Amino acid sequence: MKLCRFTLSVLLGLAFVTASCWAQASPEEVVIDARAPGRPFPHFWEQTFGSGRAILALRESYRSDLREVKKVTEFSYVRFHNILHDEVGVYDEDDRGNPIYNFSYVDQIYDGLLQNGVRPFVEISFMPKKLALRQDVHPFWYKQVVSPPKDYKKWDDLIRAFAQHLVDRYGLDEVAQWYFEVWNEPNIDFWSGDPKQATYFELYDHTARALKAVSPRLRVGGPATSSAHWVDSFIQHAAAQNVPTDFISSHSYGDDSTEDLFGTSEEIPMDRRVCLSIKKVHDQIAASARPSLPLMWTEWNVPSFGALNARDSAYVGAALADNIRQCDGLVNMMSFWTFSDVFEESGPKREPFDGGFGLIALGGIKKPSYSAFALLHKLGEERILQDSPNVLVTRRRDGSLAIAAWNLVDPDAKGSERSVEIKIRGVPPDSHVRVSRADAEHGNTLATYKGMGSPPYPTQAQVRALNRVAEAPSVRDLRLSKGSIRLPLPVNGVLLLEVLKK
Repeated sequence: MKLCRFTLSVLLGLAFVTASCWAQASPEEVVIDARAPGRPFPHFWEQTFGSGRAILALRESYRSDLREVKKVTEFSYVRFHNILHDEVGVYDEDDRGNPIYNFSYVDQIYDGLLQNGVRPFVEISFMPKKLALRQDVHPFWYKQVVSPPKDYKKWDDLIRAFAQHLVDRYGLDEVAQWYFEVWNEPNIDFWSGDPKQATYFELYDHTARALKAVSPRLRVGGPATSSAHWVDSFIQHAAAQNVPTDFISSHSYGDDSTEDLFGTSEEIPMDRRVCLSIKKVHDQIAASARPSLPLMWTEWNVPSFGALNARDSAYVGAALADNIRQCDGLVNMMSFWTFSDVFEESGPKREPFDGGFGLIALGGIKKPSYSAFALLHKLGEERILQDSPNVLVTRRRDGSLAIAAWNLVDPDAKGSERSVEIKIRGVPPDSHVRVSRADAEHGNTLATYKGMGSPPYPTQAQVRALNRVAEAPSVRDLRLSKGSIRLPLPVNGVLLLEVLKK
């Protein structure tokens, strides 16, 4: 315990002493029964990742980052925009307006994913220029067209040809394991149909039926909306019109407004908004005509806190752990946006650590978020429920325990180190334990990068040095003492305590 000092007056000083000393002296106590029943705990947060648009998947930097993330996660699917963009060359028309298809780049894009052990979560977007009703161009740097098709027969034919080509190339047993999501965020400026909802439903109906015409085994879903919108009306429409729907998808971010997410001015902490929006949609599905539809949250990320660029910092680890705890049981998959900063919505990146979404910064530098995902990947496959809002208790197939604990503090708020005392029943009282950490002192490549002077174009030697920080082991081998262990938790630190089997 540190020496506590009197500060302003005796009275105020005593109040300060009492509060600060008790805070330091009283760790959170967590009691765990290793023999308690558990329930399945699929790693829903790390099975799917988003990424920049389709054509980027042809770059070696993209594929290298994909391989690095796959090494430390259950990365099985990747979702990106723009497989139908003109730069992919899928659609053209001859002088008489007859369609011409070219799937050569599509093949190279999907071949590259599959060769690296990742399947496509196919987002069917955006509109080829020659098939567009209007040349409504989105302001992103790559200028995608967000218009409805000018001719739904040509659209249907394109979707059938696209799906049939995939089945012919990769086999139905393979493609039946993919997901096909119709469009991206049609409730905002990624769709210029008017009225938005009715015209999107028309697009969805045509697309879903065209895919199912190739094979009923192809999985299709939507509405892929921003901020958890439209789901109840989408399911109502699909059920009334008997439109095929195999899953529901939507998006939210921690810095989305409560008005947009929930239609309320209520103050809801940003760290709770994603999972509360997922719960809203989960409950809408449960109350719908199709209550068993899986829920795929195909975009999300922790809040950025504006100029603080929190997504580059150690904050992501504690925020991720807390979202896993909150969202468990409400969603089938969450697709973190994105796995890499090979990303060009605002144009080519100019420097690493610019607040981008990815786990890997420009130049292949692993961010603190990479270390956090690697740490939480070690959680078990069964969850033992526990009341603490700062702890996840899991059990692995071999019976060992993997326990995550964290100290989440918003980057714009003041926080302090705290500690947790974990008491474990049902294991030998002197069990060997292993503690791994991701925090300001472990895996914090951002701090090391700043220590280098924040070079906008790090040399290869500097990148290697940064990644050694990300990959440096933070493991300590310890033992329980009478079944207990007390561990410090720095601000936005996350730790993993493994109780190993003898």
